[in-house]
Amino acid sequence: MLPDIEKLLELQTADKEIRRLQDEVAALPKRVAVIEQKLAGTKAQLERAQAAAKGDEANRKKFEANIKDLQGKISKYRDQSLDVKTNEQYKALLHEIEFAETEIRLNEDRILEVMVNVDARDKEVKAAEAELKAETAEIEKEKEDARRVTAEDQKKLSEWNAKRDSLRHGISEDVLRQYERVAKFRGTGLAEVRDQKCMGCQVMLRPQTYNEVRNGEKVMVCESCSRVYYFNPANEVKPEQEVVTVTGRKRSRPKADAPQAWFYRPDYGEEGEVLLAFTNNSGNSTRRIYELHTGRQFGEVLMREGNYRQAFPEDLTESTLRLNGHWDEKEIDEWGSEIPSNVLDLLQKDLLAIRREHRVGHKEHSASPAEHSAAR
Repeated sequence: MLPDIEKLLELQTADKEIRRLQDEVAALPKRVAVIEQKLAGTKAQLERAQAAAKGDEANRKKFEANIKDLQGKISKYRDQSLDVKTNEQYKALLHEIEFAETEIRLNEDRILEVMVNVDARDKEVKAAEAELKAETAEIEKEKEDARRVTAEDQKKLSEWNAKRDSLRHGISEDVLRQYERVAKFRGTGLAEVRDQKCMGCQVMLRPQTYNEVRNGEKVMVCESCSRVYYFNPANEVKPEQEVVTVTGRKRSRPKADAPQAWFYRPDYGEEGEVLLAFTNNSGNSTRRIYELHTGRQFGEVLMREGNYRQAFPEDLTESTLRLNGHWDEKEIDEWGSEIPSNVLDLLQKDLLAIRREHRVGHKEHSASPAEHSAAR
């Protein structure tokens, strides 16, 4: 791995940690604000309970004052009734007395209602006061924790910023400029290449580009997201299938009923040697054709009804050879117009293994000159 890339990886780690600490420092005041907002709600609840209690007390005094006024009127009306001279005047005073007595009873009922609510109001006020006291203590604790964490984060920020400045001095200006420009808009300026794919934007790389990134001889930039490429062999996903190379070991055989099949054909029209990829799916089958040596796809993906042996009998001639290989249809679509170099290597090695077996088999079954003479 190039020294610039190694330092960029360290720089990206520093940048991520700096952003995390900055976000944490910025989030702490917001966190305290949320708690204080909750405290304000509890204070408001207590104030409402206290106001309701004061309102009940004011209503009780008002109803008692009304009763006192009505009793004064009744006493006045009774005194007046002693001096009236006609029945009509007497009846009018009795009516006023009865009305005042009715109003007194209504105010007494209202006072009783208020007195019933007093206990409930007292409980509400006491509960709100207890909650406010507990939350106030909790908020003070949270504030203290926030001040402590902020102080620690600020110290770490200073250390990481110093480390970042040191790393920047060791990277070439052009590479650093590219990294920082992309990181500003995309959050990260580096992208790992894994299985011929940019992990930053998920775009497949051309085989040549992929090989250059793996070689690590120069700084490569993604044509899609502009991130600087890096390659870590330890993260490269190993193929699920194992293809036996040209050794003395016997080659594994692909399953006859597998939903996907790869074939080598040496005589496909003007193209000559090609790789054929067939996939069965939901009663239909697809066919893709690739050049053997470059892995480039030519022609369109063709779909027909039925499994591939029924749908494409003209492609499966006596010269075709079945290869080991299975990749998901979605993954094949992501390859685009070229087979990834690691996949192409596997298929070509399997073809070599087939040819070797054929040569060995041919020698074992070929008769010696003496055997031919004896046969004649």
